Amino acid sequence: MIHLVLGGTRSGKSGFAECSAADIAGDQVLYIATAENRDAEMDVRIEQHRKSRNPEWTTHEASQGLAKALTVHPECACVLIDCLTLWLSRSLESDAWLEEKSSFLTALSGSERPVILVSNEVGGGIIPMGALTRQFVDEAGYLHQDIAKIAQKVSLVVAGFPVAVKG
Repeated sequence: MIHLVLGGTRSGKSGFAECSAADIAGDQVLYIATAENRDAEMDVRIEQHRKSRNPEWTTHEASQGLAKALTVHPECACVLIDCLTLWLSRSLESDAWLEEKSSFLTALSGSERPVILVSNEVGGGIIPMGALTRQFVDEAGYLHQDIAKIAQKVSLVVAGFPVAVKG
């Protein structure tokens, strides 16, 4: 089962995804964190996420190589990945995006355990001015479409409330 959870910044998508993972697997969750500590503000965000999740869960940090990360800790009954757009940012920076995306979608399709994916819905705003920002928004949209095609569930979280988009 693949469940894509989309939403804006501070929409409640991570909390919803964490509750969904706990409902599926209790304490047997593999939490794949894609954020990197790059500045003080991001440090605060990362710490907030660490405090909010179940301390019994297994955490694996992977800002790249997400396909391989899906295979670690096979003893965990469910995988929660937070956040795909941070992973996308790192992959675009390193010019490895198309290869990263392809290998991830293949691994995701073949996963034998439930996977919950958290990502920022960024396509609802104005068209960005810079080429790199436009590429980011476009690639996030394409990624979400590709995952939604293979996902059994897609949810959009708005103001803390999940809205079923698929499933």
